[in-house]
Amino acid sequence: MNKIGVIGATGMLGQPVVKELVKAGFEVKALVRNAEKAAKTLPAEVALIQGDLKDMTQIKAFINQIDTLYLSLSVKQASRQSHFQPEREGIQNIAKALEDHTKLKRIAYLSSLVQNYQGTNGFDWWVFAIKLQAVQIIKSLSIPSTVFYPSTFMENFTVGSYRQGNRILLAGDSAHAMYFIAAEDYGRQVAKALKLVDDQNYDFVIQGREGFNADAAAKIFVENTPKKLKINKLPFGFMKVFGSLGAKFSYGRHIIEALNNYPEAFAAEPTWEVLGEPTIDLQKFANMH
Repeated sequence: MNKIGVIGATGMLGQPVVKELVKAGFEVKALVRNAEKAAKTLPAEVALIQGDLKDMTQIKAFINQIDTLYLSLSVKQASRQSHFQPEREGIQNIAKALEDHTKLKRIAYLSSLVQNYQGTNGFDWWVFAIKLQAVQIIKSLSIPSTVFYPSTFMENFTVGSYRQGNRILLAGDSAHAMYFIAAEDYGRQVAKALKLVDDQNYDFVIQGREGFNADAAAKIFVENTPKKLKINKLPFGFMKVFGSLGAKFSYGRHIIEALNNYPEAFAAEPTWEVLGEPTIDLQKFANMH
């Protein structure tokens, strides 16, 4: 299964995975909406196929060229529930395209651990509902699946949800440890997972070696990055107020509430036995950024 097709290759988590797949010797193709733009961020070895998840013909043409399909999709923070969502309508379209397709040998999907907070303490968010449904659809397909359930990515301190310019923005009380993982380590684990040649369905929990709550992790990052950053912390009540001001603020309010309260347990040892252990701790990651 050397031909891997990636959808979501240019995203924050797509790019590091694609780089590791190329390093591992896979022939990588990426379905992208803007090939010219994608060429600036992806390795030259990646074949860029222009297409869109809204177009069934383009989806079918893409999967006919590959052995394994890897999905790195997300809900954009500024989008609304009524909008086209790659993890909802996009995956539904992929499932339809695969109904009469026999060439594809495996489908792999980037999920999350924190989505499991859905339904806890009355928490009900349409974004997590989409993610949970996506896993159900993928596992219902007639081809083998590999689903990755990562903890919080360290990249949230560089380009993700915690980073706002030269500030690390926190809100409320972070009640539990998160086992932060670097996307580079995750990419290496994905590459190893997709080299497994069998018909099994796999679920891999992806976590780093050490657990920190958001406050402790932010402190480590700020103290070890070469950049001059400050930590700002707001009461969660402010997030509730801001959450009513628009889709992006609502997204921030919900994801922070979930991350602050999800009781993440360490469960990555079975993954490490198969895919190897992560090598980048939070201090090392900060040093590099």
